[in-house]
Amino acid sequence: MSPAERRAGVSLAAIFALRMLGLFLILPVFAVHAPTITGGDNPALVGLAMGAYGLTQACLQILFGMASDRYGRKPVILFGLMLFVVGSAVAALAPDIYTVIAGRVLQGAGAISAAVTALAADLTRDQNRSKIMAMIGSSIGLMFALSMVAAPLLYSAIGMSGIFWLTAALALGAMALTIWVVPAAPATQPAPANAAALRQALCHWPLMRLNFGVFALHLIQMMMWVTLPMALTTHGGLPVAEHWKIYLPAVLLSFAVMIPAIIAAERGRRFKPVYTGAVALLVLVQFGLYTWADNVWLTAAWLTLFFIAFNILEAMQPSLISRIIPPGTKGAALGVYNTLQSIGIFLGGAIGGWILRHFNEAAVGWCCGVLALSWLLLTIASPLSLPPRTESVRCQT
Repeated sequence: MSPAERRAGVSLAAIFALRMLGLFLILPVFAVHAPTITGGDNPALVGLAMGAYGLTQACLQILFGMASDRYGRKPVILFGLMLFVVGSAVAALAPDIYTVIAGRVLQGAGAISAAVTALAADLTRDQNRSKIMAMIGSSIGLMFALSMVAAPLLYSAIGMSGIFWLTAALALGAMALTIWVVPAAPATQPAPANAAALRQALCHWPLMRLNFGVFALHLIQMMMWVTLPMALTTHGGLPVAEHWKIYLPAVLLSFAVMIPAIIAAERGRRFKPVYTGAVALLVLVQFGLYTWADNVWLTAAWLTLFFIAFNILEAMQPSLISRIIPPGTKGAALGVYNTLQSIGIFLGGAIGGWILRHFNEAAVGWCCGVLALSWLLLTIASPLSLPPRTESVRCQT
């Protein structure tokens, strides 16, 4: 990669990472914290608070992506980050579960994922774009893993309100990176804001298969963390401040496996077996975690396998999607992709909380397992063909 491409990749991955860390930090601790605030004894509302940001992201991702095609990437990114700061402040000051939900809704209104990934595509040549997209995708997995380790310690030190103020500070840091570090986007003719690009993205079948994948992955992720922190506390006998002892080894081992897997997929063009294997591992985890995890050590083993599958898929999908986006529709196509991701986040929290309230933890796990199995069958049945790489130069200093 050229120096400008490395700068673009690192800075955009950092922006994505800071925002996603702010969203993920509440997942390992909020289910335990919620009963201490008004309305927090309702699992359905707890799940809604955890996944509410996905609702507004789902509603606005396509709009933000198309706006970035027309008005420029950086203005859209900065506007979205400011909304995230406001939502974090509302949640930090919340006296009850309903205000937390409102704050999470505002956080999600800063739907910048499509604009960030479209800017990454603007600033890189075709032969290096998958590397940049893998950096961004890996940053999501890394921040999710980091939040699992850091959140219990932060909660013990600064409380839930302090975590939300920290997420606001992270978003302000992302704004600074956008203004002063991210390279300027290439000068292009503004795209018309019409439905043609959106129709092309929605009718692109290979793209929609990956869209279903990101939907399923994040729905499963959110449903798991509606139940898992409380299970570790009540069944595993671990106080929240010690959950990192489970998460940290699982995260480190997962990255030790994920990195060679991604290298094998990229260098050997073995995308299909690596991708399918990760989805199959996700299926195994969903059925195993709620069936054969009757002690904390077995739970830790299943979590390690989950992090392996999650991190591989989170890194591969943006790389794959960057190669099959229809020409001239980057913002719209990535808006659709991130919309499906956000819908998965919202439904995972809402449905997971509802199932837990009316049934039990095992029911949550079986629902996740059925969804993962459907994804696996679709993956096996569908070819994964990629266009040849081109050598066009798109990056500016």
